[in-house]
Amino acid sequence: MQTIQQLLSGELKGIKHLKLSYNLTEFPLEILDLHETLEILDLSQNKLSSLPPDFHKLSKLKIAFFSDNLFTELPEVLGKCTSLEMIGFKSNQIKTISENALPKITRWLILTNNQIEVIPKSLGSCYRLQKLALAGNKIKKLPAEMVNCQNLELIRISANLLTEFPNWLLQLPKLSWVAYAGNPFSEMAQIPNNLNQIEWADLTINEQLGQGASGIIYKSSLRGYHEDIAVKIFKGEVTSDGLPLNEMNACMAAGNHNNLVKVLGKIINHPLQKEGLVMGLIPSNYKNLGNPPSLVSCSRDVFNNGTNFTINQILSIASGMASVCKQLHSLGINHGDLYAHNIMFDADGNNLLGDFGAATFYDVNSSIAEQLQKIEVRAYGCLLDDLLLNTTEDIEHPTIKLLIQLRDNCMQPNILARPLFSEITLFLESNTF
Repeated sequence: MQTIQQLLSGELKGIKHLKLSYNLTEFPLEILDLHETLEILDLSQNKLSSLPPDFHKLSKLKIAFFSDNLFTELPEVLGKCTSLEMIGFKSNQIKTISENALPKITRWLILTNNQIEVIPKSLGSCYRLQKLALAGNKIKKLPAEMVNCQNLELIRISANLLTEFPNWLLQLPKLSWVAYAGNPFSEMAQIPNNLNQIEWADLTINEQLGQGASGIIYKSSLRGYHEDIAVKIFKGEVTSDGLPLNEMNACMAAGNHNNLVKVLGKIINHPLQKEGLVMGLIPSNYKNLGNPPSLVSCSRDVFNNGTNFTINQILSIASGMASVCKQLHSLGINHGDLYAHNIMFDADGNNLLGDFGAATFYDVNSSIAEQLQKIEVRAYGCLLDDLLLNTTEDIEHPTIKLLIQLRDNCMQPNILARPLFSEITLFLESNTF
C-alpha cells in the first residue's frame, strides 16, 4: 500500500496499481494525474461518498475497488470510464444505481452488502459480464433484460427480497455457479433430526487452521472422542456468497459421503451465542486442488506453475466429485461453488469437497430442478477442463479422450442437453479406464 505523502509528492507517477486506506473523506484529485498509466485503483476502507466528475480521465483504469466506504449511490461517472471492467463497492450504503452508471464492458461487478432495491435494465447491455455479486441487498426483482448477459458464469443473489426464481437464468449458456439462498422464494433446509448437539464446554480449542469470509476454523479436541477434530465458528455477517447460517444448514443436511468432510455435530451453548460446527479434521497431507480466480481469470481458477495431474488423479477427482454432487442434488442441494479451490486432495487423488457458503436448497420435484442441476454440471465440466489443461498426459490416450468427451458434454451451451450427475457417475463407472 502506498502513502498519501508519496501521492502528493508526485513520487507515484507512472504506477499501474494504487492502494490507499487512510480514512479519506474526499477523493484525492492527485490520483487523476496518474491517468497515463493507472490500471488498478483500490480505495477500500475509507470514508468516501463521491467521485469527482472527471474521474473518467483515468482512461487506462481497468479495476476499481471502493469497498467499505460511505457511497449511497453508484457514481454515474463510472459509466464513462472507457477501460473499466471490474467494479467493487462491497459494504457501502448504496441504495440506487442509475441506468448510466455501468460501463458496457463490465466483466465483474461486486455490490455485496448494500441497500440496493432496483437493478438497472442497462445491466443487460453489459455483454461481457461474467461475474455478478449482489448478495445482501433488498432486491425484489432482477430485470429480464439481463438475459442478454450471455457470458455470465457466476451470480450471487442470496439474502435479498426476491419473490421468485429469475427463470431467464436458465437461458444463459455459460452459467455455472449460482447462489440464491435467503430469499422469500427459496427452499428452507431439511436438517436431519438425528444430528448431534455438542456442548461448547466439551470442546478444547487449539490453534487456528484458517479463516474464510464466513468463519474461523480451529484444530480442536472433543471430550470422549479420540481423534483430532476441526471446529468452525461462524461470524454471522453477509459474505459474497450469502448468509453463513445457510452454509451451516447445507453442511448439516448434506449427509455423510466419502468425498465430504464429516460433520460430527452442531455446537450448542457457545458463550457468545455463536453458531458453529464440529467436523472431522482433514489430514495434513491434503492440499488445495487449485487457487481461486484471479483478477485476470475472473471466473476460472488458477493453478500453480508446474501443476501436473496424473490420469489416476484426474479419474479419482472426477469420480469423487460426480458422486458427491449426485448425492447433494438428490437431496435438493446445489453447492453453488464447485471449484478446484474448494477441493482438497492428496497424492493418490483422494478428494474432499468443502465450502458450502454458496449452497442453495431447491425442491427436487420442481419444474426447474433438472435445469438447476445441469447448471452445476457445467461447473463440473469447468473442473474437468482445469484438470485436463494441467496434465502432460497424451491427448490421444483413450482415457483422456473419454474425459474430453465428458467435459464437452457437460459444457455444451444447451442446458437441457447436458447430462445429470447420475448419468455422469454411470459413464465413469461403465467405462474401462
